[in-house]
Parts: sequence; C-alpha cells; structure tokens
Amino acid sequence: MVPVRPPTAARARRRLRRRSERGASSLELAILAPTIMALIFVSIQTALYLYGRSVALNAAQEGVSRLRLVQPPVYSPAVGEKVRVDIESYVNQLAGTTLQNATVASPAYNNPPGMVSFTVSGDTVSLVPGLELHVERTATGPIEQFEADK
Repeated sequence: MVPVRPPTAARARRRLRRRSERGASSLELAILAPTIMALIFVSIQTALYLYGRSVALNAAQEGVSRLRLVQPPVYSPAVGEKVRVDIESYVNQLAGTTLQNATVASPAYNNPPGMVSFTVSGDTVSLVPGLELHVERTATGPIEQFEADK
C-alpha cells in the first residue's frame, strides 16, 4: 500500500503552526529573567537589612547587660561612656561592613528609674545605588538590685 500524503493546504498549515512557535522560549526567557533576577536581589537586600537589624539589637542588648550590674551609687557618666565605647567597638567588629556608620548613643541609665537602655543605629549595605536603609534598635532592661542577707 502506498502512503497517502495529506493535501498541500494541510501541510502548509502544519508548517505555519511550527514556524509560529519558533523563538517562543527565547521570548519567555527574556520576560522571566529580569523578574527572577529582581526577586533574587530583593531577597538578598532583605537578608542584609534583617542582618543589620539583628546586629544592632545584639549590640544594644550587650550594652544593657553590661550596665545592668552597675549599682546606682557606683554609676557615673564615665562608666556609661566606657561601656558605650566598648559597645561601639563590638558592633563594628560584629557587623564588619554590613552595618555602616554604626553609632551607639549614650546610655539612658536610671531614666526611667530602675531601668537602663541602649540605642544602636547605622546604615545597612544596599545593592541598589542611592537606596539608604537606616536601622535603629533599642534594648531596655532593669538595673539589678543587690540586697544584703538579713
């Protein structure tokens, strides 16, 4: 039996259909690639921002834990400044280049009464030129009160 060929109009339609899908995957990639790249950059930027917040909060908590043990009669602004300088060094060491321009404000000791707080601020690294993400975290804790045994 001799194979029957489809009519020429049907063959032309099939060829046209095949030809019309040529380059479709390239076009899809051209549309999807920038979207995927943008999602990757957004996720990396979010991670850098959250890490900067974490570093600032960790440094503020470290300052609070150091000053909580200082009793009010012993506390002086010099003691607060010494701890502030130590915490500023600590945050710069911990963050590396992730938290830039990190500053530690002077501690609020016994204001409100019985409490101590530290504020650490800085700018996180940005992947987008001109985008500045500022981070400021504050930690607060009670001053330890030691009493003699009765």
